[in-house]
Amino acid sequence: MQQGVLYALMAAILFGASAPFAKTLLGEMAPMMLAALLYIGSGIGLVAWYGARRLAGKAAGERADRLMARDWPWLMGATVFGGILGPVLLMAGLATTAASTASLLLNTEGVFTAALAWFAFKENFDRRIFIGMLLIVAGSVVLNWPSGPLGGVPWSGLAILGACLCWGIDNNLTRKISASDAVQIAAVKGLVAGSVNLALAFMLGQAPPPLTTTLVAALLGFCSYGLSLVLFVLALRHLGTARTGAYFAVGPFIGVALSLVLLGETPGAAFWLAAVLMAAGIWLHLTERHEHAHTHEPMAHAHAHHHDAHHQHEHDDGGDGAAPHTHAHAHTELTHGHAHTPDIHHRHGH
Repeated sequence: MQQGVLYALMAAILFGASAPFAKTLLGEMAPMMLAALLYIGSGIGLVAWYGARRLAGKAAGERADRLMARDWPWLMGATVFGGILGPVLLMAGLATTAASTASLLLNTEGVFTAALAWFAFKENFDRRIFIGMLLIVAGSVVLNWPSGPLGGVPWSGLAILGACLCWGIDNNLTRKISASDAVQIAAVKGLVAGSVNLALAFMLGQAPPPLTTTLVAALLGFCSYGLSLVLFVLALRHLGTARTGAYFAVGPFIGVALSLVLLGETPGAAFWLAAVLMAAGIWLHLTERHEHAHTHEPMAHAHAHHHDAHHQHEHDDGGDGAAPHTHAHAHTELTHGHAHTPDIHHRHGH
């Protein structure tokens, strides 16, 4: 679980930093063009990473957990909502919304993600997880309250909320394929979404910015969208959708802090109260212990793993499986009890 938490928090930090930096770039290009460059930068950077791994001799592992035909409908749905609609709505909202306010509104992504995971995709949650989510969201409300519910720009605020809903749908669809290669998932999403958004930007007559600005936008996209998404997918494997979304909800707080620093402002009492509320929510999630007897149904998939209670298969090469490795493997029916989260091996009913 702790590894999944680390992945989720690192993803949140990278994504949370995007709002204030993207805000500074909007003065030099239209929102649609910026959304396109962010995702194209993400896609190109991750394709380079994927290629470098193959050259390093890790292709065999990548072939084992590569995207399969059954994964593509989920990935395309996630790409439409999270890679095309979400960024366009966010950039449109950022155009007339303060970066700090936009960062706070981005907290609703975690709410939409959790609500869809719990009620549409039937992911398990308990009172502790629910209260933790409420505390994290309360931190956002406290910070946002002095500016008004939507920062004085209702339509812009609604656009950002719409982006968060799109990303909530995206997160739940991506969970369905989270056992597959995270770099491949994020690279495909970046290239497809970036290409579509770029075509739309050109159709609207939006010209690309100067080369230097283009490269800066692409680099921001690689870090805040590409690497962040890779880490997010890895977190989904370990934590499930709602819990990953809850940790990811601290990202906007990072965005607010950066906005205050970049603007030279001094945080007020509301900022520190929000920090305490969010920290309390994260603590509830970190100290969760969900344990009961459960049965694993037979299944087959491929992902990076080492031999543990859930991976006891034999290897043709006689290896002991102690080191992390990737290959297709099958799980037989298994009944036992231990602490767990809704990871890729624990998606049973309650």
